[in-house]
Amino acid sequence: MWFLSFTKVLKECDHDQSLQFACDTEWRMNGHVKSMHFRQFMEPATTLLSLLLIMAVDSTRTVAASRNEQCGNSLQQTLKLTRLVQKESVDLIKTYKASQGEISELLCKVSVSSVPDPNISGLEPSERIVSIYTHLQAFVPHFKRVYEQQTDLQLPTSPLLARLTRVSTHSRNLATLVNLFYQTLFPNVPIPEPAGGPTELPPPQNVFQQKVYGCVVLKTYKELLANVSRELRTLKSKVCRNRKRIQINTFYF
Repeated sequence: MWFLSFTKVLKECDHDQSLQFACDTEWRMNGHVKSMHFRQFMEPATTLLSLLLIMAVDSTRTVAASRNEQCGNSLQQTLKLTRLVQKESVDLIKTYKASQGEISELLCKVSVSSVPDPNISGLEPSERIVSIYTHLQAFVPHFKRVYEQQTDLQLPTSPLLARLTRVSTHSRNLATLVNLFYQTLFPNVPIPEPAGGPTELPPPQNVFQQKVYGCVVLKTYKELLANVSRELRTLKSKVCRNRKRIQINTFYF
């Protein structure tokens, strides 16, 4: 209706100069009315945009906090099992030495080339997590070989066999947890499998060599667990917290 009224006044202005003042007034009123309509249109749109931005920020923070919590929980479970297996490995070596006879203290001092290196490698956290996983997987066949050898050397009721079975099982479970932790950090990237092929095992050995081999495997595995525990503590103070900051900062920038 205001548009029809405005058109009528314009026609009258073209034929009567005396209405100039009225025309100017109508122009100003029209501009004011249009400005009011524009503001009435923009205010809900601005409010809606503000709400959407607030919801986006809250959603980003919620997702980041949730992923950071998952990261922390997964790492805590992995570290807890690592400490348990580390303690079991200490008891296992004691049991192993006690079951090998008089020269047991000399067995672990002999060098065996086929046993995996216990040191964690890699520069980035992802590479070091993969290194942990690869090392744990590499020890699985060595535990199997030691168990087979000791089955021939020990009585079926020997506590050594039971401890070997328990530590070997927990080691596989630990590798699974490390894999899950990696997937928490990198959900779309499967953890790489070892590129070197099957783990190298020693050729047939005599009884003394078997005793040496078993002791070196268990000692080296204990060293690996100490390195893994230290590495996980480092990741605990860096990876999950940094992940939260990176996700939030990425949104703002």
